[in-house]
Amino acid sequence: MTIDDLSDYTGLSKTFIYKLTSSLKIPFYKPTGKCIYFKRSELDSWLLRNRHMSYDEIELKADECISRSRKI
Repeated sequence: MTIDDLSDYTGLSKTFIYKLTSSLKIPFYKPTGKCIYFKRSELDSWLLRNRHMSYDEIELKADECISRSRKI
């Protein structure tokens, strides 16, 4: 996947993608030392990092913790 492909795939600007690569914040490949390529599976993992729970998930987890503490 090229920078143009990545921009289309994520909606990120090419300028921002270049900033991410120069600061080594996104996984990429430079086989010839000039062109930058990306692996879709690695990008998907990168895009899905730092997941935040929904309000419902937080409430469910809190209820589970309360239930466990009452059993003690």
